[in-house]
Parts: sequence; structure tokens; C-alpha cells
Amino acid sequence: MVNEAYAMAPPQAGGGAAGSLFMSLLPILAMFAIFYFLLIRPEGKKRKDHKTMLDNLKEGDNILTTGGVYGTIMKIKDDVITLQIAENVKIKVSKKYVAALKGKED
Repeated sequence: MVNEAYAMAPPQAGGGAAGSLFMSLLPILAMFAIFYFLLIRPEGKKRKDHKTMLDNLKEGDNILTTGGVYGTIMKIKDDVITLQIAENVKIKVSKKYVAALKGKED
């Protein structure tokens, strides 16, 4: 009896499988687009801005390191920055650990 019911049903269109595949992938593609615009793109912009800030550092700038140390740049040589953090106290820090530029010393 069930076989007769299937036999009486109209044949399905040949393009149904392709449309079904597209509809199955649509939510995955939408999630990837949301992931890209909310996570990947802003992170790339932050990375680019940080690199620009590092390239524009100069002697006399006040900075904050990722370790939370405030200091004034005394010397820049390649990837090493010499910071003065107090009177007669200087430390060397890798350029990549500069978190923020805090402006000129007053």
C-alpha cells in the first residue's frame, strides 16, 4: 500500500538537490561572514594601528608597556627601547612590548 502511494506521487524536479545543498550551506556562510566582520577584521585593524604607533615612536615620548610600566623613551636602537622610569633608573624593553603612547613629557 505504501509503495503504491509513492508511485502515485509526482516526480521531483532535478534541481532540487542543488537548491537544497545551497540552503544547507547558507547558514554556515552567514556565520562565517559574521565571524569575519565582528572578530577578524577589527583585530587586523588594531594590529595595523599598533604597528603604525610603534614605527612612529621617538625619543622623549611617554609610553606604557604591556607589563604596566610607564616611562620616557631615552633611546631607540633597532627593536630595543631604553626607558627612563625614574630619576637615574633606566631599563631596556623590546619594542613589541609597548602597549600605548601616552604623549610628550610636560
